[in-house]
Amino acid sequence: MTPSPTSGPTATPPDQVRFITPTELRRRWRAQEEVALLDVREEGPYSLSHPFFAVSLPLSQIELRILDLIPRLSAPVVVYDDGEGYAARAVPRIHALGYRDVSILDGGLAGYARVGEVFRDVNVPSKAFGELVEAIRHTPSLSADDAKALIERESNLVVLDARRFEEYRTMSIPRGVSVPGGELAFRAREIAPSPDTTIIVNCAGRTRSIIGTQSLINAGLPNKIYALRNGTIGWTLAGHQVERGKTARMLERPQASYAAALADAKAWAARVGVGELDAATFARFQAEAGTRTLYCLDVRTPEEYAAGHPAGFASAPGGQLVQATDEWVGVRGARLVLFDDDGVRARMTASWLTQMGWDASIIGPDVVAPTEAVIPAARRPALPDLGGAAIGVGELAAAPASWTIVDLSRSPAYKTGHIPAAHFVLASRFATDLTRLPGEGPIVLVSADGAEAAFALADARAATKRELRVLSGGTRAWTDAGHALDTERQSWISTPDDVYKRPYEGTDNATAAMQAYIDWELQLVAQLANDSVSNFHVV
Repeated sequence: MTPSPTSGPTATPPDQVRFITPTELRRRWRAQEEVALLDVREEGPYSLSHPFFAVSLPLSQIELRILDLIPRLSAPVVVYDDGEGYAARAVPRIHALGYRDVSILDGGLAGYARVGEVFRDVNVPSKAFGELVEAIRHTPSLSADDAKALIERESNLVVLDARRFEEYRTMSIPRGVSVPGGELAFRAREIAPSPDTTIIVNCAGRTRSIIGTQSLINAGLPNKIYALRNGTIGWTLAGHQVERGKTARMLERPQASYAAALADAKAWAARVGVGELDAATFARFQAEAGTRTLYCLDVRTPEEYAAGHPAGFASAPGGQLVQATDEWVGVRGARLVLFDDDGVRARMTASWLTQMGWDASIIGPDVVAPTEAVIPAARRPALPDLGGAAIGVGELAAAPASWTIVDLSRSPAYKTGHIPAAHFVLASRFATDLTRLPGEGPIVLVSADGAEAAFALADARAATKRELRVLSGGTRAWTDAGHALDTERQSWISTPDDVYKRPYEGTDNATAAMQAYIDWELQLVAQLANDSVSNFHVV
C-alpha cells in the first residue's frame, strides 16, 4: 500500500517512505524555508525538464556527492524522478548515509508540472537571475558586429573574459584577457586605470557577461562598459573567428587601484544589505549548523585557495558561484558564508547572492585565517565491505576473455579512454542493461577511482545472477600500474545521456543548438515571472 502524501516537516523512520506535495514544496521555497530538491535521474533528462530549484544528483552519484551538497543530515531532502523508479531507490540510500528527513515528491516531475513551471538546461536559477538583472538594470551591451568593429578601431579598449580560465583558453575573442567574473571588481581598475578606457565583458552565452558588466557598474567604475551580447555564441553565430589557446590573465594583486575598489565594494554591499561576520557571530553560525545548514565558501581564485584557505571552507570562485550556485549549494534557504582576504570579492559575490534570495554573509582573515594548504577531498562515506568481490589490477589484466568489464564512469571520461574491452553502462540502468551484456562469465565493475563501482555492487547483485567483481582503485589504479587505455573502440550498452552537452562550451557546437540556447535564455524572465517562487530582488 502506498503511503498517503503528507506535507509535514516531521522526520520519519528510515523504513517508511514519506511524500511531499508539489504545492507544499513551492510554499517552502516562497517562505524561504530550508529544503533540498534532488533530481535523481541522469543529467541529460534533467536538462530537458525540471523544477526551478531542482539540483541534479543522479542515483549513481549519491554517495559520491551528497555529503558536500547537503552537509546537514537533518536538512529536509526531497527526491523525484519522472516515473522511472529512481526516487524509490534513492530514499534508502540517502537514509543509509544518515539523513533523517527524506521525502519523495508526490507525482514526480509530471505531478509538479501541473502546479509549477518546469525549466530546461542547467544552472537555471543563476541564468534566469542574469536575465532579470538585464531587464531591470538595462545593462548595456553590444552586438557581436558592433563589438568587433570597436575592438578593431579602438586602441583604448580592454576585453575582459569573465569565464573560467579553462574556458577562456579553449576559445576567446580577440584582445580578450581572462578575468573570471568574481575577480572583475577587484582587478578591472588595475587593468584599465583610465576612466576613458572602454571595457567589454564577455562570456560563453549571456549570464556572466551581464553579471560581470553590471558588477563593474555597481562597483562604481566610470568607464564605458558593455556586455558582449550573447557572448562567444553570438560572436560565432555572427560568423566571426575565435582565438584558441590564449593564456593572458592577471593574477597579481591590485595595488594602485585597491583602495578605490575596496571602498566602492563596501558601499555597494552595504546598499544591498550584505552582512559582515565577527568572530562571535561566526561561532554562533557554526554552533547552529546542526539546525541551520551552513556553507563556508572561499571565493578567491583556485590558485589562492590551494596556497592557503580557512579550515572548513570549500573553493568556490565567486563568478562561478553566482553562475552555478547549485553546484556547491544543495539546500535552498541555507546560510552562506563567503571568505576572501581583500574585502572586495566576497562583498561583490555576496551582493549578487543576496539579491538571488540567499542568506549570504562575508568573513575575512581577521576572523578565519587561511592556514590550510591541503585541498580537501570530497566527503564520502566509507566504502562498503566488498568481501571476495574485490580484485586488483593484476587479476584483471590476467583475466580470461569470458570476463566482461563494465565501466561506470561518466560518458565523456569513457569516451576519452577506458580499460580495453570495457562496456559503458550506467549504474541507474542495471535492471535493463546488464542483461544486454555479452557472455555469461563474471562481470567486473570499474569506475574512475573504484568508489562508484563499490557503491553500485548491491544494485548490480539485484539486477543479475552473474558473478560480480569490483576493480579496487578503478581506472586510476589501472593506469597507475602502467596499463594503457583504449581510446578508439567503444561499446555503448546504456544510452549516454548522463552528461548534458552544453552548447556554450567547447568548439564543436552545432549552430542550431547555440541559437536555440540563446532563444531559451531570452524567454527566461517571462517564465520566471509565471513560476513566482524565486524570491529574487534586483537592487
